[in-house]
Amino acid sequence: MQIWVDADACPGTAKELLFRAAERRRIKVTLVANQSMRLPRSEFVTAILVPSGMNIADRKIVEVVEPGDLVITADIPLAADVVAKGATALDPRGELYTENNVHERLSVRNMLDGLRGEGHVLGGPANYTPRNRQEFANQLDRWLAKAK
Repeated sequence: MQIWVDADACPGTAKELLFRAAERRRIKVTLVANQSMRLPRSEFVTAILVPSGMNIADRKIVEVVEPGDLVITADIPLAADVVAKGATALDPRGELYTENNVHERLSVRNMLDGLRGEGHVLGGPANYTPRNRQEFANQLDRWLAKAK
């Protein structure tokens, strides 16, 4: 059992929480990204560098994730693929994706994507807040407690 991180878009404060959790719980955390990143010196934290390109990091995560693993991602299509493989997905803002909610979230995401394409919805997600960080930390702690 391990944690995979869709690292290109993961906020730094969420990564820091994951690094501390890796040491404290002695659980492997692997960041998957298409650019180099700074990692703490740890036997529990590693990275996989993938080529640049659309969804290459996502495809790598889907390829390697196992049932029982946790994937940190804000990408709802990736979350749906992860859940379909028997793993759990957690948004860096603290939303846990499960079999019960991921298809609804994917439908809403697809609708909003269509509206953005037509120019009806402008802008992206709100800024990452301390409340988002706390909700993420709470969900991560719950998952780690269950995984124990």
